[in-house]
Amino acid sequence: MMEKDQEFLEFVVKGLVDHPEDVKINRTVDEMGVLLMLDINAEDMGKVIGRSGNTAKAIRTLLRVVGMKNNARVNLKINEPEGGLRQGGDSATGGYVHTQHEVSAHAPAMKSVDEAMEELGNSF
Repeated sequence: MMEKDQEFLEFVVKGLVDHPEDVKINRTVDEMGVLLMLDINAEDMGKVIGRSGNTAKAIRTLLRVVGMKNNARVNLKINEPEGGLRQGGDSATGGYVHTQHEVSAHAPAMKSVDEAMEELGNSF
């Protein structure tokens, strides 16, 4: 029988993903509390993690609320699927390595405080 926290996670994740049949949740309990390990299709990782990890963070927050209601500490681990983007990278960075080129291509150019103030002054 599934516990409430596992049922809740399954309901939320299956509502987000394109491959709900691939959603698998393994629930373990130890002295640290409840650990829910989530396995999903590689194509659905972005949907579950969200931009800057905000969706995963929200799911974790809601799971803590469900856990508090049942007097348990609930943690979520999202397992990297086979064929994921982070496969074959550096284990210290979770398998994905940012190069300087990748970071600079996605990040806006940093301005000094003086440049930003000058730009603000020119816009009025």
